[in-house]
Amino acid sequence: MNRRFLFSLITSLTACSLIPLLAQEKKGGPVFTDPAKVSDPDFKVQGEYLGTIEGGKWALQVVALGDGKFDFVAYEGGLPGAGWNDKKQRTMKGGGQTQKDGKTILKSDPDNGSQVVIDNGAMKLVAPGADKPFGQLKRIERTSPTLGKKAPEGAVVLFDGSNADAWKGKPGKELLDGDLLVQGVTSKEDFKDFQLHLEFRTPYKPKARGQGRGNSGFYAQGRYEIQILDSFGLTGEQNECGGIYSVGKPLLNLCLPPLTWQTYDIDFKAARYNDADKKIADARLTVRHNGFIIHKDIVADHSTTASPLKEGPEDGPVFFQDHGNPVRFRNVWLLKK
Repeated sequence: MNRRFLFSLITSLTACSLIPLLAQEKKGGPVFTDPAKVSDPDFKVQGEYLGTIEGGKWALQVVALGDGKFDFVAYEGGLPGAGWNDKKQRTMKGGGQTQKDGKTILKSDPDNGSQVVIDNGAMKLVAPGADKPFGQLKRIERTSPTLGKKAPEGAVVLFDGSNADAWKGKPGKELLDGDLLVQGVTSKEDFKDFQLHLEFRTPYKPKARGQGRGNSGFYAQGRYEIQILDSFGLTGEQNECGGIYSVGKPLLNLCLPPLTWQTYDIDFKAARYNDADKKIADARLTVRHNGFIIHKDIVADHSTTASPLKEGPEDGPVFFQDHGNPVRFRNVWLLKK
């Protein structure tokens, strides 16, 4: 009987059935930049859950929308990059809200009567009239395997938390937030080919939507943007986290929940020009997001529209875009090639 409810719960699942969540931009609402200072109770509900449904491994990503409301995406086999790597595996979506008793009740879309109940970090799937849940999951917190990666010998350490001497910003702009680097800064040194490691943290903005939700970007040579955005629970598009803006979407959306430290590890080969300054080869990038390859030797045949530096033969800086969102950075280093 429980299995019948399980199959009923996923009636809307197909290889391409996942509809992007948070598609519309919405501004305003609270903004939190420090997980230790978040006063919103929804923050402890949102996040990733892992467990079993009818003996099979499943995972859910629960996205906070503000005022006790949530969307969710469920993945057969585990979380993206950790069991769910193939978009042909089943997914489902739904939503709900926190009740007066403190429990959060979520339902699938379309609603079949079953409920996902979240209480104190534990998740149960309950079928109508059933005495026992047919699935149980627990909230987990993943970390990138490259978090804290040390700069190799010979690397240019752009930021280690001690000072912002390697950076410049707009006149009067503070470059540091305590021991963290802020968005909207440019490296003083220019570079050609490189391997780069950076760690970033998007803010928690539950009432924001789309491009208003933790938006920034890393620009290689000040030209080619790898998007930074709170895209937790989304499908992974070229304008979402991990996307090479206007060039290509990531192989998989590896975005972790807001206020979680995440990593980009990037291999960049600059465009080549002849003696007449005519481009003869496009720039190429390989990108790892939280340790998972999301772009492999991708051609970037044009600079991003909003780039501070257009394509050309000269070297260019590392640039972190300021899009009005308090995104923070740490452990930034670069190895010239």
